[in-house]
Amino acid sequence: MLPSNDLNRTPRVAPVPEPDPLRPNPNPAEETAWIAAAQTGDRAAYARVVNAYWDRLYRWLFRMTHDRHKAEDLTQETFLKALAAIGSFRPGSNFRAWLFRIGHNNFVNLKRSEKRSIQSLPDEPTHAERGPGPQETASDREALVRVSRAVAELPSDFRSALLLRAEEGLSFREIAAILGITEETARWRVFKARQKLVKVLDPDLVPPAKGDEG
Repeated sequence: MLPSNDLNRTPRVAPVPEPDPLRPNPNPAEETAWIAAAQTGDRAAYARVVNAYWDRLYRWLFRMTHDRHKAEDLTQETFLKALAAIGSFRPGSNFRAWLFRIGHNNFVNLKRSEKRSIQSLPDEPTHAERGPGPQETASDREALVRVSRAVAELPSDFRSALLLRAEEGLSFREIAAILGITEETARWRVFKARQKLVKVLDPDLVPPAKGDEG
């Protein structure tokens, strides 16, 4: 098992990336080997897991919080909690869904603490949510900003489900596992999110799912 004092130290990873390009998912065989090694206390193996999933988890949490620092803190906290619980992960299970479930729980806890401290500010897009680089046309940037703002204005439960479906390409079963809801509710939330977006965006701007499988 990992020494207890290691649980309080963040694994060494590259600097926090901007929420743009995503690394491809790790090879399933490699991921299985990394996790198995991490469960025996191999810190280098766990660092590989962190590097493989940091970008995706951070991007999702950034889109949920609209705050770079909160997203960084939640991502770091998620990997620390995952490290502490890595021994309970069942081989053969969906690691990404397991990890994102921890991240979702951290996000929910953050929202609760913010409500308790009576700091409920309007949920508006920040200056950090801008269009892509200068090589893109002005119209492309405008379209991306409109989509980003429309998604940001969705209720958080609809937004989280939609982003997991459209950006992560997860099945409704995986989304349900992450959010702690039924598969039917996951489908309904994604449908309602798209329905709301269609009211304020051109249909071709509404984020599509990466796959049609359930």
